[in-house]
Amino acid sequence: MQADVAALERACLTALPAPRQAFDGPFVVKVFLGGTGRANAASALDPAPDSGLAARITRIEALYARHGLPCRMRLTPLDPPGLEPLLQTRGYAEGEETVVHAGAVRPLADPAVQVLDGPLPAWMAVVATAEYQTPARRAEKLQMPELLAVPGAWLLLREEGVDAACLFAAADGPWCGIFDLATRPEFRRRGLGERLIRAAAHWAAGLGAEQLWAQVASTNAASLALQHRVGLREVYRYRYRIRPLSAP
Repeated sequence: MQADVAALERACLTALPAPRQAFDGPFVVKVFLGGTGRANAASALDPAPDSGLAARITRIEALYARHGLPCRMRLTPLDPPGLEPLLQTRGYAEGEETVVHAGAVRPLADPAVQVLDGPLPAWMAVVATAEYQTPARRAEKLQMPELLAVPGAWLLLREEGVDAACLFAAADGPWCGIFDLATRPEFRRRGLGERLIRAAAHWAAGLGAEQLWAQVASTNAASLALQHRVGLREVYRYRYRIRPLSAP
């Protein structure tokens, strides 16, 4: 199976739902608690020219303002022509760049990995050790079991009697997205991340998934190397543009 941008963008919408979602033409707009960018951003699903683009962006900005959030646009290869120059003229700041990987990963059952049916306190305690996990992000994770329409698994790996590493996986037909890979600082550089990814592949294979996919910041060299090591390869990249609430 060959990964394509449109399929992976749909998989992202499915695996990372938001309680509020709207469509404006080719754009899907997601609103959550202001935590993770993917659940609090607008993105296009059709790269065709859009004659109503400027008015559409104005409406999307107003929608986010009503919810007290900055307007965050997620720029992908599916953007209509002229979107980024338009955002630049409207005062949007440059955000981080993310690499989207996909590929077949050799599955491996791991007796040290427990598959939970939700983000239980033990899982949340491990994910909280990741530097990027803000309170808003953690609050969003607690709502995931109620929002997720496809099978999800919260994997927890115990090492030396300690809950040492965790990962979240969402299976969606032939795809399985992996997120929230975190390892306690004292257990890092021991290969626990690779074990969790292969355990996630084993869980997903039981549901018919053939490929894993992941999204990681382009500056995160360690995670990029890990994903490459298990067999994931770059398919595309996306970037954020953010307009502060105070922008005119």
